[in-house]
Amino acid sequence: MTSPPFTRRGLILGSALAGGAAIGGGLWLARGSGTAPIATTAQTDDTPRRGGLIRVGTIEATQSGNLDAHAPLGAGIIRGWALYAKLWEWTHDCAPRLALAEESETSADGTSLTVRLRRGLEFHHGKSITADDVIFSIRRLSDPAVASPYAALVSPVDRDRIERLDDLTVRLHAKPGQGLVALPETWISFGGIVPTDYHPVTNVVGAGPFRLESFVPGQRATFRRFENYYKPGQPYIDALEIIEFGDQTARAHALIAGQIDVADLVPSEQAQLLRATPGVAVVVSPTNNVQSLDINLDHPQFQDVRVRQALRLLADRQDLVNRALRGEGRVANDLYAPHDPTYNHAIAQRPHDPDQARFLLKQAGAEGLAAEITTNNAGAAAALVFAEQAKQAGLSLTVKKLDDASFNGPQKNQRAISTGGIPSRGFLASALHYDAPTATSNRTNFRDPRFGELLTAALKEPDITKRTPLVHEAQQIQHERGGLLIWGFNHVRAAARANIGGLASELTQFAGWRFDDLWRREVG
Repeated sequence: MTSPPFTRRGLILGSALAGGAAIGGGLWLARGSGTAPIATTAQTDDTPRRGGLIRVGTIEATQSGNLDAHAPLGAGIIRGWALYAKLWEWTHDCAPRLALAEESETSADGTSLTVRLRRGLEFHHGKSITADDVIFSIRRLSDPAVASPYAALVSPVDRDRIERLDDLTVRLHAKPGQGLVALPETWISFGGIVPTDYHPVTNVVGAGPFRLESFVPGQRATFRRFENYYKPGQPYIDALEIIEFGDQTARAHALIAGQIDVADLVPSEQAQLLRATPGVAVVVSPTNNVQSLDINLDHPQFQDVRVRQALRLLADRQDLVNRALRGEGRVANDLYAPHDPTYNHAIAQRPHDPDQARFLLKQAGAEGLAAEITTNNAGAAAALVFAEQAKQAGLSLTVKKLDDASFNGPQKNQRAISTGGIPSRGFLASALHYDAPTATSNRTNFRDPRFGELLTAALKEPDITKRTPLVHEAQQIQHERGGLLIWGFNHVRAAARANIGGLASELTQFAGWRFDDLWRREVG
């Protein structure tokens, strides 16, 4: 299988946004373009150097994080990028490429996938990586006793029918009626290959760029370079610390003071302060991370497709990008994965048309509709902006804000409208996250029979030429009668001290987690 090309982008946000908010500021709802200028900044020294320590600051509001490769809690998935290697990894262009796997081939009918490991691979404790470890890893990931939040993403694999072809090769089979075409994208970020003697507390062993030295939940984890990492010459640094902060303000000040070197997933209000700080760079990744309002088709008020169409027409998408994202994003068209080669670019951008929205609401007998938008802190700005926009059609949308635990609790699929979002993935993987019949978080309760047929067929079609018309029709259905109001794609920011190299802009949100690429410009 040919891997997608590997490219890097060097976009670094230049000056601060006009009228920058103070650090720790609240929701930014003022009108205006809010667009952040993007400049390309050339590095004076582009050659990675070996040695030294890099300290990465991440946010962990609780002390319940762990090191589990397959069921990460808190910042566990971030630590996993240091500890664990996978069969595939993300390119900077948001496509899977071979990593521990040397070869991967999907059968012509899409129902089996053969994976061959590279030769000479080792775990941190010196054991050779074999087919037995691959089998153990996917069986552990899909084990109900482990209760991985990502198990559904590999659920098409028949865990009881995995073939060991030789010491380095396994063949996976799909459950009846399912396909494995999307597996390289769904078994990836959380899909570390671990040894058969693995234990997430007493034997934390992987094949990632760093091996564990110590871990104190809620405080920090320390790591040392793994000399037998599968990428020759990497990682560049000798040691890594991932330091946990309870809030964004404390972390931003630690970066300014030089107490940490890198900060991942920096919110826009902190980014404005950091851009104005000498010796700190903010790197922006223009991702296809989805920003949405999820309309529940099971709710009595939204079963009429005309009401759902009206809500989508009421969304002033540019205004949502400008105000809810502070201009750091771009408009979307109620569809995910525009970078996917099968994406249907012929579907016209849905306009902002309050007059047509009022007409549809009147036809549906839904004039003056009142409903609640449920959100957490991450989506609160978008919920408030959209509620304001909906007033143009006489709708009364009230915003109810919950903490993350309540927002993601047992009632999550029963609310009228919820704010939502998923990381950038290809079309098939995004559907399996978001609105497929078996999606991990289908808050729209979208269960269109024809859409399900098309998606099932696409998941079994490795030939992209044959898969494309299936996806095109599926996306037409989503656009016409689905429940996702996808209004934008957000930029993601990471920040670093000026003496840190290897942090690059990309189409994914993972720039701040590529610890094997980071290096210090001055080592001594």
